[in-house]
Amino acid sequence: MSAGRQSITNNKDWCTPIKYVDAVKRVWGGKIDLDPCSSIYSVVNAKTEFLLPEKDGLFEEWDYPTVYINPPYGNDKERGTTIRDWFRKIAYSYQRYDNEMIALVPVATNTSHWKKYVYPVASSVCFLYDTRLKFIISGTNDNKGAPMSCCAIYYGRDPSSFMEVFSAFGATISLDGILLPKTTQDFEQFQLDIFTPIPVYAWKTKMQ
Repeated sequence: MSAGRQSITNNKDWCTPIKYVDAVKRVWGGKIDLDPCSSIYSVVNAKTEFLLPEKDGLFEEWDYPTVYINPPYGNDKERGTTIRDWFRKIAYSYQRYDNEMIALVPVATNTSHWKKYVYPVASSVCFLYDTRLKFIISGTNDNKGAPMSCCAIYYGRDPSSFMEVFSAFGATISLDGILLPKTTQDFEQFQLDIFTPIPVYAWKTKMQ
């Protein structure tokens, strides 16, 4: 993951702690098909990995059964992207391929990307209890940890395994049947102009 967080380190590679990699694999029977945000320090060991500069996971297709995403948390000034673009990509890929995805992301419940791409789309969220989640930075987790709260978000049709596994790490809730303001329940235009254009869909219709 290229996070670019200046508060702890200038290194942009903040990789998922082993305990959460193991948890994701338990959800999916021991394997992860795609890691679109990999790095040379990653311990995810997905069957397919997208690494910069050869492959930018934000612009590759995620046509894989299971996808684990630990996206860049900061602004990528070189590419002109933010974490919002990764949330859009997740929603787009889930809508297009109907696959399963787990994303390790900051808790930002009041942001527009949560309101558009989490609440009406995702199936479950685990709010991790780590006081400061210690990512692997340059191959070590000997650091102060992340300065923000983090969570794991599950997108897919079978949240039961995710909830069973991740309940050991934090408060895990289902988003099935969530009540939202009418404006977010109506047809949602994702405005995925940086990806392949897709038609407008109603998420409730998709999930039936």
